Amino acid sequence: MQVSVETTSGLERRMTVQVPEERIASEVDNRLRQLARTTSIKGFRPGKVPFKMVQQRYAEQVRQEVLGDVIQSSYFEAVSQEKLRPAGYPSFEPKSLEQGKGMEYVATFEVMPEIELAGLAGVSIEKPVAEVTDADVDTMLDTLRKQNAGWTAAERAAADGDRVTIDFKGTIDGAEFQGNKGENVPVTLGGKRMIAGFEDGLVGAKAGEERTLDLQFPDNYGYKDVAGKPVQFKVSIKQVEEPQLPELDDAFAAKFGVEGGIDALRGEVRTNMERELEQRLSATVKQQVMDKLLEINNITVPQALVMQEAQALAQQMRENMQLPADKSGSVSPAMFEEQAKKRVTLGLLLAELVQRHNLKVDADVLRGKVEQMAAGYDQPEEVVKWFYADKRRLGEVESLALEEVVVAWVLGQVQVTEKPQGFNDLMNRA
Repeated sequence: MQVSVETTSGLERRMTVQVPEERIASEVDNRLRQLARTTSIKGFRPGKVPFKMVQQRYAEQVRQEVLGDVIQSSYFEAVSQEKLRPAGYPSFEPKSLEQGKGMEYVATFEVMPEIELAGLAGVSIEKPVAEVTDADVDTMLDTLRKQNAGWTAAERAAADGDRVTIDFKGTIDGAEFQGNKGENVPVTLGGKRMIAGFEDGLVGAKAGEERTLDLQFPDNYGYKDVAGKPVQFKVSIKQVEEPQLPELDDAFAAKFGVEGGIDALRGEVRTNMERELEQRLSATVKQQVMDKLLEINNITVPQALVMQEAQALAQQMRENMQLPADKSGSVSPAMFEEQAKKRVTLGLLLAELVQRHNLKVDADVLRGKVEQMAAGYDQPEEVVKWFYADKRRLGEVESLALEEVVVAWVLGQVQVTEKPQGFNDLMNRA
C-alpha cells in the first residue's frame, strides 16, 4: 500500500492511498468461497453450486462491498503509518476503481493541532473571597417572606412592590400583533417581568384609571416580528393590591417543612447559602482560569470539531425548547459556532495540560465530588449509589473533578490576588 500526504491549508490534509489489486482480489475470492458454501441456485443443492457460476453471478456485487470495506480499513492503516491524528470524519474521493488495477482514493481531513502551551510565569488571577453574614441571612429570610406574601386590596395609588391587575392592548403603528392583548393580568411592579418601562409606567396608577404607555420592544425580544419596534399599550387598571408579609415565626418555618422553629429555619437557610456561595466562588475562579488559558494560548482548532460541538449545542437547545420537528430548523448550529469554538479550544488545552503534567483525580476526591453534588437531595446516600452504579454517569463527574484539578494546578503556578466581596454582589453577578 502506497501513501502520500500533502498539506492543503492549516490543519487540512489530503492523503492519497493506493491499494494493490492483490489485496482486493484476495478478499473478493475469500468472500466468494464463503458465499459458495451457502448459496442456493435453482438446479443445485445449497453448497454445491459450481464456483465459476458463483463468480459470474456475485463477483461484481462482492467486489463493490470489498472496495468499501478496504477504503475504511486502509484509511486507518494509512493514518497510523503516517502518524497522523485525524480530527472528525474524512471525505473520500475514489480515483481509480478499475478491476485488475487495484484501487486509488483520496481522503481529505483535518488533523489535531500540535499544542505549545504558553508559560504561566507572570500571569495573575483575581480570586474573590466572601462569607455569609447574619445580615445576608436576614435578607434571604425577607426574600422568602416576599415570595410567600399574601395580597390585600389597597385604596391608594400603586407603588413599587404592589400588584396591579390590568387589561391591556398593544399596537404597533396602529396595528395589532400576536399576543398584544391581555385581561385580568396580575403584574407585580418592580418584578421586571414585562418589557422595560411597562411596570414603571404603572407606578402611581389607581384602580379604575387608564394609561397609555409608549414603549419599545428590546432588540433581542423572543418574538422576532416585534423585536426592536416601538409599541403603544393602552392599559386599564382594575385593582391595586399591597403585599402582606408573613411573620418570622415557627408557623412560617413549618411552611418549609423545618422542625425546630424559626432558629432551625435560619440555620438551614445559612447552610444552603454557604453551599451556594462555595459553588459560586469555585465557579468564578474556574471561569477566570479558563478565560486566562484562552487569552494566553492562541491555537488553531479543527473546524470539524467546532461544527460537531455546534451541532450538539443546537440539538440540546432544541430539546430544551421542546421544538417540534418542523420548527427545529429555527435553531441553527451556526448560532453556536463561537461558543463551540471556545469549548473545543478549552478542551484541547485542558487535555494537553492533563497529559503533560500527569494530572489525575484521586478516588477520595471523586467520592467527595459525588457527595457534594448529592448533598442538596433529600436522600443523598441514594444519589451517591446512583452515580456509582453507572460508569458513564460517574465519568461525567470525574471529568468535572478533573477540571477542578487543572484549576488548582494552574492556581499553584500563577500569582493569585484575593478580592473581598459581599455575598449579594457575588451571587447577583451576571
